Amino acid sequence: MSASRKAGKVAVEVLGFTTLLVAISATAAPARAQAPSAAQNPAPKNGAAGQGTAAKKGPSTASSYDRALLRPALLKDKAPAQYKVRFVTTRGDFTIDVTRSWAPLGSDRFYNLVKHHFFDNASVFRVVPNFVAQFGVSAYPAVTTAWKGTDIKDDPVTQSNKKGYITFATAGPNTRTTQVFINLVDNARLDKMGFAPFGVVDGDGMKVVEMFYDQYGDTAGPDQPKIEKQGKPYLDKGWPKLDTIKSATLLTSPPAAASKPATPAKKPQ
Repeated sequence: MSASRKAGKVAVEVLGFTTLLVAISATAAPARAQAPSAAQNPAPKNGAAGQGTAAKKGPSTASSYDRALLRPALLKDKAPAQYKVRFVTTRGDFTIDVTRSWAPLGSDRFYNLVKHHFFDNASVFRVVPNFVAQFGVSAYPAVTTAWKGTDIKDDPVTQSNKKGYITFATAGPNTRTTQVFINLVDNARLDKMGFAPFGVVDGDGMKVVEMFYDQYGDTAGPDQPKIEKQGKPYLDKGWPKLDTIKSATLLTSPPAAASKPATPAKKPQ
């Protein structure tokens, strides 16, 4: 295959403007692997390791989400230089360490999403074996709608997409919104495509990530526009074994209380 044809195929996958399943060249990745899809356009895909999952809860009510998520323009807090996020999932718990200097804009966006519990109750709707585990479509259609068109500009790629590193999905230049993926293997080829990691799964957390359910297959997954319009109930009905993020929470250490010298007892007058 000519270099120009290979480049064309990669471009289709990165832009994600079509539901056509085009494989990256065998020299770049396994034939089934697709470049991480964007938050708004491509058909979702599934895949990753594991069998079975905890029983899913029934549809949640609108009151279950932070109403601040409906006004994303106001969620502009600057992230700390470093912070941790604890994920509680149907496969177990893991922690992500974020370093803001790796990708400042992406780190800030992720910080604000987690701070207001955007990822709570969301499904890990696409897991491709030996490639990525992807999530970031809200469980609540109203929230998904509010975040449409909230693209942030690209960060320079300062870290490689190594196994365990977390990165925003994109539909092309400057189109990051809410979807992220965790690399299941070293995906250095994504570096040149502009995918900028901003954090990494801590310690043994990848043992949990690698168990996310993958048996539906990357070409037989749910329809992403329907996830956006119908939310979690759509996934629970058609793909009940997909794993769920029960909660994603910022871990903060309260400042140590300053010790005060003991006040000597007053003598009776």
